[in-house]
Amino acid sequence: MDYLTIIQILDSSIRLATPLIFAALAGLFSERAGIFDIGLEGKMLVSAFLAAAAAATSGSVLIGLLAGTFASLIFSGIHGIASITFRGNQLISGVAINFLAAGMTVLIAQSWFAQGGRTPSLTGTARFNPITFPFVEPIGQLPVIGPIYSELLSGHTVLVYVALLAVPGAWWVLFKTTFGLRLRAVGENPEALDTAGVSVIKTRYAAIIICGLLCGLSGAYLSTGLSAGFVKDMSAGRGYIALAALIFAKWRPWYILTACLLFGLLEAISNRYQNIDLFNITLPVQFMQTLPYLLTVIILAGFIGKAIPPKAGGQPYQKER
Repeated sequence: MDYLTIIQILDSSIRLATPLIFAALAGLFSERAGIFDIGLEGKMLVSAFLAAAAAATSGSVLIGLLAGTFASLIFSGIHGIASITFRGNQLISGVAINFLAAGMTVLIAQSWFAQGGRTPSLTGTARFNPITFPFVEPIGQLPVIGPIYSELLSGHTVLVYVALLAVPGAWWVLFKTTFGLRLRAVGENPEALDTAGVSVIKTRYAAIIICGLLCGLSGAYLSTGLSAGFVKDMSAGRGYIALAALIFAKWRPWYILTACLLFGLLEAISNRYQNIDLFNITLPVQFMQTLPYLLTVIILAGFIGKAIPPKAGGQPYQKER
């Protein structure tokens, strides 16, 4: 494997890790506030569909982005009402959202576009185009750093850079602001936060809104950035992989970036090579695809430290009268 091939694999890893970063950060805000959300997959899927549909109809990727984010917020609101207002089972609500999104997107896509559950292919201003850094041509000719600048750093869509910037942004919000302190407190000890005069319900709904926004960006990137349109079940389990990355990262933003890049690298390798030869042992591509889940199980089993979720996670809160 030569140097340029390694750079190309790393470049692909960043692209593939972007939807995972958005979704994992969405789960981070939600679960830090005590709301378990396995409906990330469904919100990504509905966002991907509506973003592609709106972009194909209007010819504007920005309108598609707004439409996809709005759809994700609606589904996030449904989960919030079921989990917070009605104090329902959070896991069942998330599963219901996933099933609803999987069936609804294909049905509406077929009704609107009659292309077998797909949207028309996006071209031009209907999708996010790569951003080329200045002086790519001369710098790209330099040894070692040239391919890093021209291939690895340059040439991504704007949402890739937004995802990378969202990680320090999430860290700052969670650990350096009063809102972040309250959000973490509501996931650990909501009674104490309520006693201090802070609304547990409003704080959890704020986390749900942030979760919806980030899932909207993730889904919109899938259909208008990574791909050029919507196809059936195009999220392909990325919402579950994002949850695995969240657990693998022990609910910490910087660890989430590392975990998502690792999982993106595994997917990039599996896409490029059908079989992988390692120490005279041939590993099938399916092994690389299952590795994220295997690593998560190892973490949960406590072999590499312990992943301890927020203490009040998954527990509906009822104010004492």
